[in-house]
Order: sequence, then C-alpha cells, then structure tokens
Amino acid sequence: MNVHLFLAFCLAVSVLLVMPGPVVTLVVANSLSHGTRSGLATVVGAGIGNAILVVAIAVGLVAFFALLGEIFEVVRWAGALYLIWLGIKAWRAHGGQAAPAAKRSSHAAFLEGFLISITNPKAIVFYIAFLPQFIDPHLPAGPQLLAMIATMVVMGLLTDGVYALLAGRARGWFTDPRRRRLQGRITGTLLIGVGCGLLLARRGG
Repeated sequence: MNVHLFLAFCLAVSVLLVMPGPVVTLVVANSLSHGTRSGLATVVGAGIGNAILVVAIAVGLVAFFALLGEIFEVVRWAGALYLIWLGIKAWRAHGGQAAPAAKRSSHAAFLEGFLISITNPKAIVFYIAFLPQFIDPHLPAGPQLLAMIATMVVMGLLTDGVYALLAGRARGWFTDPRRRRLQGRITGTLLIGVGCGLLLARRGG
C-alpha cells in the first residue's frame, strides 16, 4: 500500500461514515423500537452485505448484477416498500397507551440490514468511482483493494455499532405514553425515510 494514499482513504471513509445514510437510519430505528440487540443485528447484516458488495465490485462482478438487473430491481422495490410499511406500522402501534414493542428476531433485523446494504444502487456507483481514487498504479491493485475493503468494512461496523448502542440507551427514556408515542413517530419517520430514499435512488441512479 501507498501509505499516504491509504491514510487519505481512511480519512475519507471516516468522514463518509459519520454522515447518516440508509443503513445508519435503519440501525437507529431498530435500536429505538426493538432494543440494542436488534440494532446490532442490523449492523452485522449491513456489514456483511456491504462487504459482499464491495468485494463484488473489486473483482468485477458488477456486470453480473447488471445481467440480473430485473431481479435486482424487484428485490430492491420489495425491500423499500416493506420498510415503508414497517414505518407506517410504527406510527400506528405507538399512538395510544404504553405497551411493550413487539420483539423482532435478530434474524429479521439481520436480514433487513443485509438487504438495505446490498441493494443500494447508489452505493455501487459510488464504490466504482471512489475506490480507484486511492489505488497506486505503480503497485499491484489486488492487495490495495483487499486492504481498503477490510478497512472500510471494519470502520463501518464500528461506526454503525456506536449508533446502535447510543440509540439502544436512548430507548429507555421512552417510558410514558407521550414519550412512547414520540418513539413511534421517530421510528416510523426513520423507516419511511429509508424506504422512500431507496425508491428515489432508482430515479437518481
């Protein structure tokens, strides 16, 4: 690795990770609604999805996704609409008396994070444009890409994990009916925002 390019890459990734995107929004929503464990499961799912996506791009498998474009779009639309439906449900479920939120399995939260991460078309375009900027043409590209991928995945897991822990701690504050209603509105807004953002990404991408 070119040390200067690698440090610049780490700095750029740090800046990008602290800017909330669809994954962070989903992590916070699940942590607020279902607890830290659900948020962390979302983080793990998103991390694995992101790793697969970046590796696929690094080895030139974007063409493979293009061949399956129709299936890819169906999955992404279904996932986005599902998140919007969950958001509407959150708005309605927490609008009345205080009651414990229905527990969601870690597997479901994991799958949500995975699908959000791996079916983001803007992420594909971004990585294709982003990664080559930090490759030294005088050195083998493979080891450089491997180092960048590993660094990006680890940094993403740590950052998203912090978001999950903080949101999970804030969840305890929502105890009385008014606060629980606010929790439902926050969770619902976040989920609806994620779903709408993914649908709009189709036009922007």
